[in-house]
Amino acid sequence: MKYSANSVWESKEQYDVVVIGAGHAGCEAALAAARLGFRTIIFTVSVDSIALMPCNPNIGGSSKGHLVREVDALGGEMGKVIDRTFIQSKMLNKSKGPAVHSLRAQADKARYSSTMRQVLENQENLEIKQAEVVNILTENNRVSGIQILSGGIYYAKAVILCTGTYLKARCIYGDVSTYTGPNGLQAANYLTDSLKELGIKMYRFKTGTPARIDKRSVDFSKMEVQFGDEHVIPFSFTTNPDDVQINQVSCWLTYTNKKTHDIIKANLNRSPLFSGMIEGTGPRYCPSIEDKVVKFADKERHQVFIEPEGIDTNEMYIGGMSSSLPEDVQYAMYRTVPGLENVKIVRNAYAIEYDCIDARQLKPTLEFRNIDGLFSGGQFNGSSGYEEAAAQGLIAGINAARKLQGKECIVLDRSEAYIGVLIDDLVTKESHEPYRMMTSRAEYRLLLRQDNADQRLTKIGYEIGLISEERYQNLILKEKLIDEEIKRVSNTYVGTNEQVQILLEKYGSALLSSGTSLAELIKRPELSYDILSLIDNKRPEFPKNISDEISEQVNISIKYEGYIKRQQKQVEQFKKMEKKKIPDNFDYDNVKSLRIEAIQKLKEYRPVSIGQASRISGVSPADISVLLVYLSGISG
Repeated sequence: MKYSANSVWESKEQYDVVVIGAGHAGCEAALAAARLGFRTIIFTVSVDSIALMPCNPNIGGSSKGHLVREVDALGGEMGKVIDRTFIQSKMLNKSKGPAVHSLRAQADKARYSSTMRQVLENQENLEIKQAEVVNILTENNRVSGIQILSGGIYYAKAVILCTGTYLKARCIYGDVSTYTGPNGLQAANYLTDSLKELGIKMYRFKTGTPARIDKRSVDFSKMEVQFGDEHVIPFSFTTNPDDVQINQVSCWLTYTNKKTHDIIKANLNRSPLFSGMIEGTGPRYCPSIEDKVVKFADKERHQVFIEPEGIDTNEMYIGGMSSSLPEDVQYAMYRTVPGLENVKIVRNAYAIEYDCIDARQLKPTLEFRNIDGLFSGGQFNGSSGYEEAAAQGLIAGINAARKLQGKECIVLDRSEAYIGVLIDDLVTKESHEPYRMMTSRAEYRLLLRQDNADQRLTKIGYEIGLISEERYQNLILKEKLIDEEIKRVSNTYVGTNEQVQILLEKYGSALLSSGTSLAELIKRPELSYDILSLIDNKRPEFPKNISDEISEQVNISIKYEGYIKRQQKQVEQFKKMEKKKIPDNFDYDNVKSLRIEAIQKLKEYRPVSIGQASRISGVSPADISVLLVYLSGISG
């Protein structure tokens, strides 16, 4: 759809940064830029959609919880807001190692959105404007501002695209197709053409969401209740743990069955997903129930989670059963699920198609390679999820600000953060479906735990200017206390006295035949720092009022010491490759021994380092060796 302005007018206001879109990416981007002192304006098609949660009613989850904690450690807002608005919280994967522990909190959707909106409305240097952006303005391949639907022009030194799933959005179920954004909100129909005119390559992706149902029509007696954790751990490192010990709501677990699957199979010809009506590519790791039934035909049942959307609503979310089937089929299949026999649908499930970019056009800083000052973050970059969006938005906002400050942009590498893995994957690897963060994507996940995100990233946030002096000093003190306590337990010895042996026997641990250090006992799988404190806390040197955070870090550092050191050595090798930079204007055609495919891929991606080049599909280890030899010859 081509935009044609009836009249053009120029805003008298001058802005440093324009952010397009006020979802989870846009909120973090705008807050970062404004907090770093730049006059920022954020545009949204609807002020009511600020920080909207159009799909699942939760923040965090496996690997996604890591992202939220990293956003918080850098000075972002998502963790603080979910701590204020959650209604149930769980630490996932507690039976496994600490590398995959992930926080997940059920949100009160309305309160989350209104709370984040309140933060934006009260942020110095930040303005909110409800308007559809239709054009990106450039001069000599540098961004100069934007134009809105009314013809208004707003000039800016940097622009951040955070359009989410709104560009040429189309919602579909059965043969019903409406050109709207999520939740029936207005779509943005003109900006795609402007981006294409700038030479930006676009994709058409799809995602989906389940129905919302009336709580009063659900029979919970046929379902398994799912409680939150007895002791809640906050997302934000600044939240007082005492403030999040609330009365939590319950969620519920039920299952599909053969009858459910038979109804779906019998109606596949009516699914726009299989009829060809849907053009976009959907997420492999968050498939619709139709996809599950077809692709996992051997499965007799699939999990279905019934989750409240908030305290002040009866709407409930049917997790695990997203669909684009017709309304009558939705009723039929949902009513085969135990507890949903008489369910009433408040909002139908639907699929949504939208335009997004090929993120390989971006630098690792999230700035477009060919358009100076134009940045991009969130689902518009071809990712999925609120958490992935927030992480990218924060980095895009930080780097737009640092560019205006004349400072070097921030790039977190794969050994520093899940955010680094996320962005590196997006800008380096070809993706034909919405990208989802997973712990398995992180090679150094034992080092990139959710519990130590502050130790990894808060110093960077402080250098950027988003972390206060007080918070930084608290981190320095915390690290000092951890180091001191590790040294103490490593040099504290226990003997074979009765008290020690009774404790060991109680936890099924081998009895001592001679004295040993507390640290050696902590390394035993069945023991921990907290268990051993039962015999250690009588000592005068035992630290009084030691926090849960510090005891956790001491326990992990000692128990996994060997694995951590091994991974740190792997990181050292990785860093060497990342430090070998490739000049921006490097001419790959001059490297005669490179294969033609490698030359083509390297010219297309323009990697910033040998490390990034090695992760490009089509570039072999032999090509990397040739590049290393050539670059060493130049530098020599």
